[in-house]
Amino acid sequence: MEKFPLKGTTNLSIASAAGNHPLSADHTTSYQSVASKTSRNSPSADRTVNNSSGGGSGGGGSSSTTTTTSLTHPEPPVGTSVVPVYEADEDGMIDITPSNGGVSNPNYPYATSAYPGGANGGGSAQGSRQDGVGGAASGSGPGGSVGAGGGVGGAGSNHEGGMSSPTHTRFGRDFHHSDHEDTFTVSFSGKQEGISFAGMTDTSDDIPGIGQYDDFHTIDWQRDIARDRMRHRYIVKKRQDSLWDLVKGAHDAWSGWVCVLLVGLFTGCVAGVIDIGASWMTDLKFGICPQAFWLNREQCCWSSNETSFDSGNCSQWYAWSEIFTSSREGFGAYVISYFFYIMWAMLFALLAASLVRMFAPYACGSGIPEIKTILSGFIIRSYLGKWTLIIKSVGIMLSVSAGLSLGKEGPMVHIASCIGNILSYLFPKYGRNEAKKREILSAAAAAGVSVAFGAPIGGVLFSLEEVSYYFPLKTLWRSFFCALIAAFILRSINPFGNEHSVLFYVEYNKPWIFFELVPFIGLGIIGGIIATVFIKANLWWCRFRKYSKLGQYPVTEVLIVTFITAVIAYPNPYTRMNTSELIYLLFSQCGISNQDPLCDYNRNFTDVNSAIEIAAAGPGVYKAVWLLILALAMKLIMTIFTFGMKVPCGLFIPSLALGAITGRVVGIAMEQLAYNYPKIWIFSGECSTGDDCITPGLYAMVGAAAVLGGVTRMTVSLVVIMFELTGGVRYIVPLMAAAMASKWVGDALGRQGIYDAHIALNGYPFLDSKDEFQHTTLAADVMQPKRNETLAVITQDSMTVDDIETLLKETEHNGYPVVVSKENQYLVGFVLRRDVNLALANARRMIDGITGQSLVIFTSAQPVQNLGPSPLKLKKILDMAPITVTDQTPMETVVDMFRKLGLRQTLVTHNGRLLGVITKKDVLRAQ
Repeated sequence: MEKFPLKGTTNLSIASAAGNHPLSADHTTSYQSVASKTSRNSPSADRTVNNSSGGGSGGGGSSSTTTTTSLTHPEPPVGTSVVPVYEADEDGMIDITPSNGGVSNPNYPYATSAYPGGANGGGSAQGSRQDGVGGAASGSGPGGSVGAGGGVGGAGSNHEGGMSSPTHTRFGRDFHHSDHEDTFTVSFSGKQEGISFAGMTDTSDDIPGIGQYDDFHTIDWQRDIARDRMRHRYIVKKRQDSLWDLVKGAHDAWSGWVCVLLVGLFTGCVAGVIDIGASWMTDLKFGICPQAFWLNREQCCWSSNETSFDSGNCSQWYAWSEIFTSSREGFGAYVISYFFYIMWAMLFALLAASLVRMFAPYACGSGIPEIKTILSGFIIRSYLGKWTLIIKSVGIMLSVSAGLSLGKEGPMVHIASCIGNILSYLFPKYGRNEAKKREILSAAAAAGVSVAFGAPIGGVLFSLEEVSYYFPLKTLWRSFFCALIAAFILRSINPFGNEHSVLFYVEYNKPWIFFELVPFIGLGIIGGIIATVFIKANLWWCRFRKYSKLGQYPVTEVLIVTFITAVIAYPNPYTRMNTSELIYLLFSQCGISNQDPLCDYNRNFTDVNSAIEIAAAGPGVYKAVWLLILALAMKLIMTIFTFGMKVPCGLFIPSLALGAITGRVVGIAMEQLAYNYPKIWIFSGECSTGDDCITPGLYAMVGAAAVLGGVTRMTVSLVVIMFELTGGVRYIVPLMAAAMASKWVGDALGRQGIYDAHIALNGYPFLDSKDEFQHTTLAADVMQPKRNETLAVITQDSMTVDDIETLLKETEHNGYPVVVSKENQYLVGFVLRRDVNLALANARRMIDGITGQSLVIFTSAQPVQNLGPSPLKLKKILDMAPITVTDQTPMETVVDMFRKLGLRQTLVTHNGRLLGVITKKDVLRAQ
């Protein structure tokens, strides 16, 4: 189908169009106008096409005709073909189809037949086009009226002389003429007439469910984006009609901002509740505040007048041993505290696992692998539903409080995405369009990281770098706004009870020595190795869980892992405490107020105004280092078994803890090296004055970034999250060096990060834009079916309802190519399985006379009248412009099309003849 631009042209004869076309000179091909359906009563409604080799009918030469937009004409002279001409649409495109001078076009077969002419007995030589697309030149009927055959985009009115312009782009619009008899006006096909895209009409009013997707199916990005463009153009055009339409247009324009505003508000509130609830339940394992049981340990001590607290406890707060034995010290008190610690942990874990199993199976795990897959265009129903939101929010508080080696920060992304999904249904622009909905989900994911770490900018970059598949500039602004609102709401709630909205605020500001880049990069390498060991071991365990009987007992597994974790964790003070508290302790600088063994240096704090000098480590430091190394091994092993269990569990905090422990140990070693050998050239400048020139807390921060970067393979967003998380802006270069070293080592030892590995483990159809296609294959090598196998197709006008229902039962494909006939498998379009099912069910229910023997027709042409049951026309659900490639297209190109256009399938042709289909799963299999 050639496209012939007619900018600013209103009247044009076919002869002149063919003559002016660059391909017309000295060619036998004449270009025929694509006209549309006529009245059913008109004799020229037979599908006919000009069969003469020249421009005119009956003669060999070209005949020039004068045409006008009026639809009534005097009777033309004998041998003259009157061609109705219409105004070009706004893009000035008119379809012209070669008729090859009477020879059948191999791609669009024509059958020729004589048309018994007009009143004078001299008719035009005409031919019928079998596929019904763009058929029939006009012929002069007996009454002198102009008739036209079926055209592209069809759907013209059925009154005499009716015609409609063709679609002019892949996602063209159907324009319908008005009901006036003499004047031809173009009206936009809006709510009443349906919106056309890709040769399809939005039939949501006619057949409920058309255009939606089934569970575990991939969305068609191009189709959904086109639907939204059509809807937007309609609203813009209607704005001038009335004040109400103007208000509706304004609402449509700012509905996206309102939606992300609401997502930010709700995400901030939910995060505040989760933070407060998790803090209270975590402290409940150690004791209770009798005066107000709903207060955690820190809040309980706020009301105390004491100036100093013994190991974080005040007289207002009662440990469980104190309630039962009136003592905090001694063997009996230790045993009771140990018992209550294990009992509460088991209770919280049992509740979390039971709630997930009974009410929301999708609420388990981190959720980020599934969010990445959903944002790439996959449908997982209920994964972002209200029950998942409620159970995940409650479950993550219980899981964290149970003392398991997991964090609540990763699941916050899932929780925020649930909020985004639920709120998007308040705005039909997003709720009814899966591609548009993903813009809201991208913004929600940014808000999730923003409230998890108090890092709004890092949240936007995390959504861009790690989660989102389609991230236009408009989504970037909205994500930024959404993350800002969420962080502001969380700061207003102030769940941490301090003046900082970040989790691990650091107050040291000493400059780092240039030589320290060497240990920082070394930490990056160590972080990459730890991350690779964790990913490989966790994948092995998850695979074992999936394919063994262990997977049938999820609650039992959770209870066993919780019991082992609690028993091992309690004796070690660094594993007993909340993981977030541990990270804060490792990041912090030793000062006068810090009583932890980590700060047991031989220092004299008599002069408050003097700088903290570098000093020898005391016995408490060495003991703390050994306990930290034990904590590192225990946390690494327990996180391997914990991540992937059937409770909500995140990976950010455990990864940060592993890295912070490693970094703090390295930092203490560097500090003692500088103390004992201050004259070495690497320390001679900065450390010779006696001031504390090495900051172990900085090494903990860099190590935390290294392990988290190795586990998730984040780079830019990780560095931004880390300096937002700690407030340590001046340490960006050490963080960048460690993050890059960690990523390089991780990529060298194993290609995938933890989220991509779990996507592959679960078999989700995710095409990673970072992967490279390794093989030099062609589309023909990857397509289904293979050569010499039969392809399941639907013919455009020769299959009955029973035939199609049999095809649907015998095959499980998500869609079917529509071809001209079984013998001539030239492509007409593509139709979705779901749409065919809905259309057939709707027709049997709503239309009289539809039986199993009714022909199903996907063309605009009128079927030959016979004595059988009335035919069923399904052209509305046909995508007449599916994405196609030839069989010789390299697979690198095909993979790029799938990634960048978000395709769900592409059809493979050879010289216009259909050969097969390539789906997203075929591409993944080929990779």
